[in-house]
Amino acid sequence: MIVKRNLTFKLIFYYTWKSLLYYLIVSTTVFILHDFFEIVIFQIPSYTIAALGTALAIFLGFKNDHAYGRWWEARKIWGLMVNYSRAWARQVTTLIFSNKEEETETILAFQRKLVYRHIAFVNALRVFLRRPHFYNQTSQKELFKEDNNYSDTVPFLCEEEYNEFRKQDNPPNYLLQRQGEDLQFAFRNGWISDFRFVKMEETLVDFNDIQGKSERIKNTPLPRQYTFFSRVFVLIHCTLLPMVFISELGWKTIPIALAVSFVFLSLDLIGERTEDPFENRLEDTPMSSLSVTIETNLREQLKEHQDNFPPKYGVENGIVL
Repeated sequence: MIVKRNLTFKLIFYYTWKSLLYYLIVSTTVFILHDFFEIVIFQIPSYTIAALGTALAIFLGFKNDHAYGRWWEARKIWGLMVNYSRAWARQVTTLIFSNKEEETETILAFQRKLVYRHIAFVNALRVFLRRPHFYNQTSQKELFKEDNNYSDTVPFLCEEEYNEFRKQDNPPNYLLQRQGEDLQFAFRNGWISDFRFVKMEETLVDFNDIQGKSERIKNTPLPRQYTFFSRVFVLIHCTLLPMVFISELGWKTIPIALAVSFVFLSLDLIGERTEDPFENRLEDTPMSSLSVTIETNLREQLKEHQDNFPPKYGVENGIVL
């Protein structure tokens, strides 16, 4: 997620230079053909480009509104992940107990196991959502490094459970299943009552809901018609621009057409790069940072020493992942 107010020119140029180069070539070519070769075929009435520009602006606004809606929903979903994770740790540490003193250490180890497994679930879901997808056309150079081997879960799972977890088609769901099985174990041992069992199971259902909503956004792209036709319409509009300006502006057509083209190109790119919030790019939902926040909060609820907390996830070059 970009948190810096001002974007660097280098970053903007990285994503726009190919298109801007094309529009520069078109504008320059139109100017040369009109002024030096006196070809007037390029003179197009201004009202045609005005009508097309108005329609394009409405189309891009609609696309960007829906793209931002997907991004904002993803951020709200992971905000709920933070809230429910804290609630889960509180339930585990306060609702699971035994009146038998000899079971005190066993209960503490069991509580730690449930909380640690949840931290593993959060990390696993982050990696699961950031896996490459069949419709993702993003160059691998644009992707930030993410460990697809789920190595972040290793400190929170026993070796046997980790090996089994790695074999699953849906590893995060497997961890939720194990959480439910352990709750059943605690209920049978009398560590939780039937009412407390139901309440904690409801929290696991909330985590299922969070995962399902995240997978829906990940697996259902914004209808590709919007992406394709917006790109086509921007190309047509910006290609025609210098043909409209040339008769009145002369050489000034080149910088003005380039500036207007940049505006429409930027609007199109903003929507295209915002619509998929789980692709591990600089505009995406900051799941890495939120995962660290959850781990820190939950280990604090276990009353662990601060030396065991993960380092805080800072802002680097105006970006939080």
